[in-house]
Parts: sequence; C-alpha cells; structure tokens
Amino acid sequence: MKRRTFLAGGLAAASTLAMPALADTLDTIKSRKKLLVALDLGSPPFGMTDAAMQPTGSDVETARLLAADWELPLEIVQVTSPNRVPFLLTGKADMVIASFSVNEERQKVIDFSDPYGVIQAVIAGPKDREVKDYAAVVGKRLGTTRGSTNDKEATARAQGAQMVRYDDDATLITAMVSGQVDMVATSPQVMNTANARKPPAPFETKIVMRTFPYAIGIRKGETKLQVTLNEWVRKNLRNGKLNTIYKTYHGSDLPPEMLA
Repeated sequence: MKRRTFLAGGLAAASTLAMPALADTLDTIKSRKKLLVALDLGSPPFGMTDAAMQPTGSDVETARLLAADWELPLEIVQVTSPNRVPFLLTGKADMVIASFSVNEERQKVIDFSDPYGVIQAVIAGPKDREVKDYAAVVGKRLGTTRGSTNDKEATARAQGAQMVRYDDDATLITAMVSGQVDMVATSPQVMNTANARKPPAPFETKIVMRTFPYAIGIRKGETKLQVTLNEWVRKNLRNGKLNTIYKTYHGSDLPPEMLA
C-alpha cells in the first residue's frame, strides 16, 4: 500500500479540516482556568489505564506535571493515533501529549514544542525469526498502528509486506500476543509491553527504521504558547523531573544531550 494511504488516513485529511476561529490558546487556557490535553490511553507505556481504570503512563504524568506547574486542573481528552491532529486542529484540545513524534509531514500542519523524549520506529519479530533486512518482511503480515510514524516508515521502507493496521497500540499488542501478525512496525516500548504478556516467546527489535524526538503538539501560529511550553520543557529537563518520568515508565534515562 503506497504512502498516500497513510496521508489520506491522517495528516492530509486533517489539513483540510475547517478550523474554527480560535483565540490565542494560552490566553484561553488562563481564562478558562483548565488545561485540555489530548492523550492516547491506548498506547502503553505512554498512556494507559491501571488496575483501577485510572489514567497512567509517561505522557499522562507529563501532562499532570505541566498542569501542576501551571496551577490548573487537567482535563484529559482521549484520542487515538489517527485522530490526534484532527482533535487539535478543531479545538477539542489545547495541545497533544501523546508520543507525538516530530516529523516533516506533521510539521506542515502543526507546530511542536521542544522535544521531551525520544522514540524509535522499529520492525520487531519473534526471536527465532531471522530478519537481516527489509527483504525478509516481503509477504509477511506486518502489524502497525494506523496513522502512526511507524505506519509511515514501514509503508515507505517495508514494501511488499502485507500491512495490517490497527486503530491503537493496545489493539496492536493484542494482535501480537494472539499471533495475528508475523511481525510489527512499532516502538520498543510497545514491543516490551507485548512481551510482558507473551512469555516465553518474546519479540525483539530486528530493524531500527528511524529514531525520532517526540514533543507537545500545538496549532500553528501559537507563538506565546510555544515559547511558554519550550521554557517549561527546558526547565523540567534540567531539573530532572521529565527524566524521572521517562525512566519510571521506559526503564532508561533520556539521552544525555537532552538533559544538558
């Protein structure tokens, strides 16, 4: 399936949405006295629900930290990977904090804060499957999350694979565990979540397609909001709070260059 399929499912459609007349978002947040953040609760460990069905994950804790620093209550606007941009552009949320990789296509439509984390787009498969290059993916059922960066990269690079697209990471994980796909185009974090549910036949990274920073997504033209968010990100990278959140949920520190 060609690359235009990815665009038609997400960014191209989002860019043609009729945008409402929105006031300056930072002023709106202050006057409303509440922060509306789009979060994907079907993308562990970034966003998920715990045993008590309460939101948790690294992005959830990042949003909570932002709301606490701004002394505002947080309202979570639930999104999936494909509708993150449409929800933002139509004003349903002030910003998106949802493992939002910074890439060229998205930057044509929206703006981003400074990055607060990094994520890899990988091809993963069972440990006993030999995968030396993209040729090994041809004809295989390759699962991915619809509209994600992983979808975009795999569509471009793993040509000849049978792409199987799911609406969120949680559904992709179920497909991985139940054997509905041969391999997946996803992140190491999603792979690790699936592995926790599928011993003793874990997946492992076969090919690293690309490494992306991820950041807070905002509408274009929101200069005051972008500057304020950038100051907040830099402050909480320097003081270690964002690194603590990342390490808690991802099991490793952020790259040293991000913490400098």
